[in-house]
Amino acid sequence: MLSQSLARLSSGSKVTSPADDSAGLAVSMNLVSQESENTAASNNIADAISFNQTQDGYLSQVTSALDRMSELAVQAQDVTKSSSDVALYQNEFSTLASYVNNVSTENFNGVSLFAGTALNVTIDSSGNTFAMQGVIGQVFAPKLAKGEIASLSGAGDDPRYFQISVPVQPGNSGGALVDERGNVIGIVSAKLDAAVALAASGALPKNVNYAVKSSLLLSFLESVPDVDAKLKKPNTKDEAFEDMVKSAQDAAILVLVY
Repeated sequence: MLSQSLARLSSGSKVTSPADDSAGLAVSMNLVSQESENTAASNNIADAISFNQTQDGYLSQVTSALDRMSELAVQAQDVTKSSSDVALYQNEFSTLASYVNNVSTENFNGVSLFAGTALNVTIDSSGNTFAMQGVIGQVFAPKLAKGEIASLSGAGDDPRYFQISVPVQPGNSGGALVDERGNVIGIVSAKLDAAVALAASGALPKNVNYAVKSSLLLSFLESVPDVDAKLKKPNTKDEAFEDMVKSAQDAAILVLVY
């Protein structure tokens, strides 16, 4: 008993061995383990925040670079500038463009900042995770939604547009509207303003969106000889939905305008 009391006094713990209280020791060890796991999860979250802050810093720099590139492009058109001035503008523009491209290769502790893949962050001792979406992935990954052509004309019976029931989210403008065979039949262009429609009609519209008909786009593309030669013939064969989705996703690209 004396040795037990001395052990408790020296350790500051009531339970110093399984013989003292095996059930209490098990509970204590479990709590210590959970505390360590929660500390590790907290560190994971802190690292994820630092990761996002680093991303944000680079993106802010890219925004500043793009703004400066836009400014240089306008300045270079000034007829009062000499050829040496324009050359200097071009050099700075090229340097900034190179910086913007190189940012995509940056990493955080060996993990790519802009790979576009989701990173699963463990957020508690139970092993639950939070998917931290990649910046590039949010922008570049094409997504397909099913819908119907509700009308062959747009707002005000405009024959240049389709009215579509496909849900349109911010950033969807410019996306391709394809038929069941994968042919592009239009380009998503606008979403009906629900607030305006409610004020005008007293009813709240649901999924009333518009797409420019491909016939208008083709007339423009066919006027460019180099592009006209590369246009594919419409697909007339039925395809499985999965194959059509893959074909549409593979054909989607992101166009950056500086």
